Amino acid sequence: MKLSFTLNGVLVRADADPDERAVDLLRDLGALDVKEGCGTGECGACSVLVDGVHKLSCLLLAAQLAGRELTTAAGLGTVAAPHPIQRAFAEHGAVQCGFCTPGMTIAAAALLARNPEPSRLDARRAISGNLCRCTGYVKIVDAVCAAASELSEAPGGETPGAEDQA
Repeated sequence: MKLSFTLNGVLVRADADPDERAVDLLRDLGALDVKEGCGTGECGACSVLVDGVHKLSCLLLAAQLAGRELTTAAGLGTVAAPHPIQRAFAEHGAVQCGFCTPGMTIAAAALLARNPEPSRLDARRAISGNLCRCTGYVKIVDAVCAAASELSEAPGGETPGAEDQA
């Protein structure tokens, strides 16, 4: 079947089998920041934003991407203008081996989009579906809260550097 959707701001046209999973199609398209950990929706490594909503791509069929707007961790920001959550993860040491990082940043970005002033408990709940075996989560929660502070200090609550991402 022929699909078209937007991936990190770029229109993509792709062929997919009717039973192909979104995670497989995305990785075939070069979105290697979409990781497959468990393949059963338990680890969160394959997290993406679909029309701004946090989804697990291992549980979606590729056909469900048709006409949608997808954002992976790579689409949150750029090296020159990282998303506040990306910057906070780096500054707060919230990355270790890095395998869970893309999924964690997607879960955190989804939280900050719907709740710009999350508590630490909100942050813990938002990332609860994303497993990490390296950090112990404290630095990840610290990073989410720091990103929230940065976003709340930005004029109009906009992502700093967002104008550079277009």
